Amino acid sequence: MTSKFLNIDEEKQQRILNAALNEFAQKGYDHASTNAIVKLAGISKGLLFHYFNNKKELYLFLHKHFIDVLQNEFFNEERFAEPDVFERLKNIMILKSQMMKKYPEIFNFFISAYTETSSDIKNELDDSHHELMQSSYAKIFENIDTTMFKENIDMKRAIQIVFWTLEGYSNQVMEKVKHTNQSDNDFSAEFAEVDLYIQMLKTAFYQ
Repeated sequence: MTSKFLNIDEEKQQRILNAALNEFAQKGYDHASTNAIVKLAGISKGLLFHYFNNKKELYLFLHKHFIDVLQNEFFNEERFAEPDVFERLKNIMILKSQMMKKYPEIFNFFISAYTETSSDIKNELDDSHHELMQSSYAKIFENIDTTMFKENIDMKRAIQIVFWTLEGYSNQVMEKVKHTNQSDNDFSAEFAEVDLYIQMLKTAFYQ
């Protein structure tokens, strides 16, 4: 069904995507209204459901679409050519901050999606978040310079410890967002805190 949506002109696509993005980010899945989406997009409800079978299909398409948008820009950055894994991680934090400022509506949507509790889509979102985390970290740790690590370090376990640390801190931040309804995309304090963890890991593992 979504193939029909991909074949319409780009301007109409963007109107529908932006309207849905705004509605879902502000109200969450259960309370979002397809009536509000079609009104903002300037289309009929029948046309929306010509492209998408139901609200769930629209939401999951939106979620995947904007993951692809962000990943295409994020992983094309030259910062990933940095061989020092800890310098690369710092660069990634800077890049994330820049992208949050560039795409605030998208990040608001993803914050909403991460904290979404609707039984209609929670399993799909949890699977998507897990898959995204795994694939992103695989890319982050790709082609790093292992000669900077201390001798006799088990590289596989060292990378796993770094991964667990960053994943755990990310989950902690998202739990904080969930309970405080933070939606201003200002994570400067959190970036400063994770930088301290990176420095500790660097001291522990580097020569």
